[in-house]
Amino acid sequence: MTDKPALPALLARYRLRTSVLAALSIVASCMFAGAGLAAAQTPAASPSQRPRLTIAQAQPQPPVQQGQTFEEEIIPQRYANNGDVDAFINEMVARYDFDPAMLHDLFSRVSYSATAVKLVTPAPTPAVKNWRAYQARFLDTVRINAGVKFWRANQATLQRAYEQFGVPPEVIVGIIGVETIYGRYMGNFRVLDALTTLTFDYPSTPNRAERETTFRKNLADFLVWTRDSQIDPTSVLGSYTGAIGIPQFLPSSIIQYAVDYDGDGSIDLRTSQADAIGSVANYLKQNGWETGRPVVWNIASDVGSLGIAQAAANGQPEPHWSLEQLLRAGMLMNEPSLDTAAEAGTPVTVVDLPSPGRPTEYVLGLKNFYVLTRYNRSFFYALAVYQLGERVKSQFAATSDLNSNGIGAPAPAPAVQ
Repeated sequence: MTDKPALPALLARYRLRTSVLAALSIVASCMFAGAGLAAAQTPAASPSQRPRLTIAQAQPQPPVQQGQTFEEEIIPQRYANNGDVDAFINEMVARYDFDPAMLHDLFSRVSYSATAVKLVTPAPTPAVKNWRAYQARFLDTVRINAGVKFWRANQATLQRAYEQFGVPPEVIVGIIGVETIYGRYMGNFRVLDALTTLTFDYPSTPNRAERETTFRKNLADFLVWTRDSQIDPTSVLGSYTGAIGIPQFLPSSIIQYAVDYDGDGSIDLRTSQADAIGSVANYLKQNGWETGRPVVWNIASDVGSLGIAQAAANGQPEPHWSLEQLLRAGMLMNEPSLDTAAEAGTPVTVVDLPSPGRPTEYVLGLKNFYVLTRYNRSFFYALAVYQLGERVKSQFAATSDLNSNGIGAPAPAPAVQ
């Protein structure tokens, strides 16, 4: 964990923003006066403190348009007799003992996906980040109701995954809900076309070399996985970046993290909800999920706390401030049960969540929040997953007589909005 920037520098940055934050607090007080939010009690709140701010983020990734279909623009046979592809085939033969004739025949039938290229090409003008719009999209009634149905149908499997991997049902439910609405929208791109296109024809962007390397690895893993699983590689559909199945795993993640959780002797993320649940739980556990620990902590809404949050928010998903540093800088917490002395050394990151025309909202992200960003490097994504899971958990509890079943009986959702 780093102590940079130093605490005095943090305070100096805060003082520079005092006048801006004063105006921000006035807007915030007006906003929340009409919102009617059921906020948690702020401990030892002074008269100047406003009601608790709700959550918000830093740099979200472009969301996949769930349910959107495309009239895909393709160019057939672009990769037949292609020098770069031929070199890749030679590598696959040498490393994985593929039949070269089979691969040459396969790639002769691969199409260039102009649509995939368009979708990964950054817009000339970056979109304005909007947490409230993102939140509304993924915390809608359709996903919440579908989540309750999914939880009810898979309660025993979710419980088993919790006991084995330590990942709560609501987190798994949140991820699968955000990714595909529980398998409803898994993508209609031919994965072989998408991965080949993005390996050999990635658009000219500053990170092109890095992205081509990533897709090249996934293309290789896709071919190994389909061969070893006896799957026709031309039959697999997924997202425009090659993500597959109910949890939208890239091929490299399938090889590294996917598990046979229904015990049928094969891993099938496209049709097996059990395999999807176990694989998501294993992914999070292997990436450092801490059982029984929080995902986020809420901060108070006074001007000083918001100023410290603004100064400390640097977009880094890794927890790198200690809670003690922020408290000493003047931040107050809105977590009545939090033992700040015991948690003084806990690393956190400041999660900033901007929305146009509204004050930026903040929470503190802990290690488990960072683990969620390993699935998608986006503050918006990680918080939407967390909040969707909590909403589903709350509604499941309200509609199920499960109050004696431990983790399978969800407690009321926290005050996070």
